[in-house]
Amino acid sequence: MCGIVGYVGEQQALEVVLGGLRRLEYRGYDSAGVAILHGGRLQVERKAGKLSNLEKEIGEKSLPGTLGIGHTRWATHGPPTDRNAHPQVDCAGKVAVVHNGTIENFEVLVRGLEDRGHTRTSDTDTEVVAHLVEERYDGDLAATVRSICQDLEGSFVLVIAHQDEPDLVVAARRNLPLVIGLGEGENFVGSDVTAFIAHTREARAVEQDQVVEVRRSGVTVTDLEGNVVEGDSYHVDWDTAAAEKGGHEFFMLKEIEEQPAAIRETLGGRLQEDGLLHLDELSMSDQDIRDIEQVVIVGCGSAYHSGLVGKYALERWARLPVQAEMASEFRYRDPVIGRSTLVIAVSQSGETADTLEAVRHARHLRAKVLAVTNTVGSTISRESDAALYTRGGPEVAVASTKSVMTQITAMYLVGLYLAQVRGTRDPDEVRAHLADLQAVPALVQEVLDRMGPVRQLARELVDEERVLFLGRHVGYPMALEGALKLKELAYIGAEGFPAGEIKHGPIALVEQGTPVIVIAPRHALQAKLVNNVQEVRARGARTIVIATDGDESVTPYADTIIRIPDTKSLLTPLLTIVPLQVLSAEIARARGLDVDQPRNLAKSVTVE
Repeated sequence: MCGIVGYVGEQQALEVVLGGLRRLEYRGYDSAGVAILHGGRLQVERKAGKLSNLEKEIGEKSLPGTLGIGHTRWATHGPPTDRNAHPQVDCAGKVAVVHNGTIENFEVLVRGLEDRGHTRTSDTDTEVVAHLVEERYDGDLAATVRSICQDLEGSFVLVIAHQDEPDLVVAARRNLPLVIGLGEGENFVGSDVTAFIAHTREARAVEQDQVVEVRRSGVTVTDLEGNVVEGDSYHVDWDTAAAEKGGHEFFMLKEIEEQPAAIRETLGGRLQEDGLLHLDELSMSDQDIRDIEQVVIVGCGSAYHSGLVGKYALERWARLPVQAEMASEFRYRDPVIGRSTLVIAVSQSGETADTLEAVRHARHLRAKVLAVTNTVGSTISRESDAALYTRGGPEVAVASTKSVMTQITAMYLVGLYLAQVRGTRDPDEVRAHLADLQAVPALVQEVLDRMGPVRQLARELVDEERVLFLGRHVGYPMALEGALKLKELAYIGAEGFPAGEIKHGPIALVEQGTPVIVIAPRHALQAKLVNNVQEVRARGARTIVIATDGDESVTPYADTIIRIPDTKSLLTPLLTIVPLQVLSAEIARARGLDVDQPRNLAKSVTVE
């Protein structure tokens, strides 16, 4: 959540900062602001609402200057108003601060500042940092920030400008993501590389409790004691074109269309000439893998649903006991894990706060941790023992589409690799499963080509306020995912259930005309699913069934059938998820809602 951009260089900073904030809009926010330094004076503009409100407020004003910072805020302390928008300033207006995260001891700090004569002008925790800089600044902004960080509790990224240092932006991080953009005669900081990808593709991650001094001539990174810290840069292998709509009305619709290519990228380069898998990213010896006694998969939201699919695959192929659970609950139940446990942390951004804390807890208990993430250099990937990158490319829409698809694909790869090394599937079986997996991108494209009836169905369901989703086996996680998408995008009261549980309570929700979407591709449990369809239809439900080509067993009991191509039952989530995504997006669009930026949501949840 929240977006941060900082810039020092030769260009007009306002254009650079606003451009970065536009590319960071996908993270979710409810106010925006900029501070531009020129002629020894900070020019600050901020506005509640969308970035367009800020741009309208700036209007024809001249905000020249080659140093600037900007922010899109997702409110935590104080409502989303003009005065609570960032940047926040000190009493004299000499210091501007933008901030992601929460300062947990801010009330104590506020009381001290007020006792010493400072006056607050906002409800934010951020403002205390501006006043602390005002109070402690002695001509060295970086040293001042290092001192302040040692007194702050919580998780934060700070980016600070001072009118007395016209060629310096100082940034600091604890627990939340911050990345440096390395240019020629200009340098950047941002929440992620999207902030500056239009200007440079050379980046460097900032580590825990480090302070960054950004000047046009270069970048210096220190620890909180002032010691210079060396680090490696990396090259971002995509550009701004990958993060643009490409003719689609919404990013989400573009990203749904990109899913066949995204699966191919996840699979690419991981198959050897003999048809078996090579996953050197796991950083585990064959003996380490044979010593695994249990697997725990943690994730939040859609990533948790990907982990649930992974549970079925790992248990089926690797014959290991697997738990999949919400990362937000993991460390609070005192889990019994240790050296023989593999914990798989699933997160698109690699910055999800709950998942990061689960990783840290697992490592504290000596478990081996594998990150499944899309983001190179993310905090979760750096703090895990190994990282399997999904290579899905940038995903701008808040609701996950291709990230879920590539996470599920990655879970299949992990399951097959563990089976291959542990010998629970012979090499020919592994090759056959991999061949089936390689065929999936073409099948996903075939599903995408059939979405006309789904768009029509969306128009028919546009006024519904409740939709139920049912599934069995790997269809159950997709029922959860379908319900989540509908809640996120269309604000419909949707719920997903294991189909066998419908008669244990949820069937009471069914009344005349209630849409019930049943995920029923051909499977060993097909007969039971057909019975479930009959049960809800007998009570007046409008039954909408996702079924395999050629399977007529459900036809007499379905009011609407959505067909998908045939594939192995364990791989069907990669096909059934597509109509669920399209249906939710199209209902939201028909309701006149913002498909890319649903209300109250952020792309990356970086606070607990």
